[in-house]
Amino acid sequence: MAEPVRAVGRAPLMRVRSASAPAPGRDVNEDLVFRFGALVGVLDGATVPEGFDTGCVHGPEWYVRHLAARIGLAEAVRPTASLMSNLAAAILAVRADHGGVCDLDHPGTPSSTVCLLREGGDQVDYLVLCDSPLVLDAGGRVSVVSDDRLDAAMAELRRTVAAVPAGTADRTTRFRQAVGIQRERMNRTHGYWVAASDPDAAYHAVTGTVPLRGPGALRRAVLLSDGASAAVEQFDLMDWSGLVDLVSAEGPDALIGRVRAAERDLSDRLRRHKRADDASVVLCEFGPGDSGA
Repeated sequence: MAEPVRAVGRAPLMRVRSASAPAPGRDVNEDLVFRFGALVGVLDGATVPEGFDTGCVHGPEWYVRHLAARIGLAEAVRPTASLMSNLAAAILAVRADHGGVCDLDHPGTPSSTVCLLREGGDQVDYLVLCDSPLVLDAGGRVSVVSDDRLDAAMAELRRTVAAVPAGTADRTTRFRQAVGIQRERMNRTHGYWVAASDPDAAYHAVTGTVPLRGPGALRRAVLLSDGASAAVEQFDLMDWSGLVDLVSAEGPDALIGRVRAAERDLSDRLRRHKRADDASVVLCEFGPGDSGA
């Protein structure tokens, strides 16, 4: 996924590099990175805690692969439609992929975050749904596009669980209560939104447009799953500018390597129940191509 591609009449050139790795000790990667022409994306499937039902015979890995394929098909059929609209169409199509054998109204139904970037000649469009952030280096300034509704819901959830007297429930019971409450808030107003079985979730995504020309032009963009953004958000290894510079200079694998070392050496800073997570990074760089290309 490193070959530069430029459609006729479109400039600047978008160059893409990516890396994705499962958590150490796991064979299955529930993240997925993909590219369909001018569209790149990162999906992060929600891991199902052990012992929890989902109402579905499929798992997160199946879901992210089908969602990515359906996003690509929607883009091919309607390349000028909004990212929200194509994501909604993809979610609806994946409902049919379940084959009618799953309870898609179950609160534990497979789900995924979504981070998309689409080059469109003089601009790029982006979409962020749930906690897979997008970092933009545009107009000489680095900024991050994030959807913090899951973080807000989890912070409230932690306060609720902390209020339960320690002697009334063991750690496992408290964790099961927390997961149950989180599931109740998925794809709900005043909760958080994620790609699952309800296409309406797509219309709650964070979206925007960045120019590719002029003083505010986009130079670099980094799409991340939360397993990779933990370098900034959990471990404080660098700021967002440093993350973009690291990925540009040393490649996406270098960022994942830094996170793996932090998961091992700085586990006290973890804000998730998992000691390690799948991690994905996509770097998009924009600049004029060769005149003869």
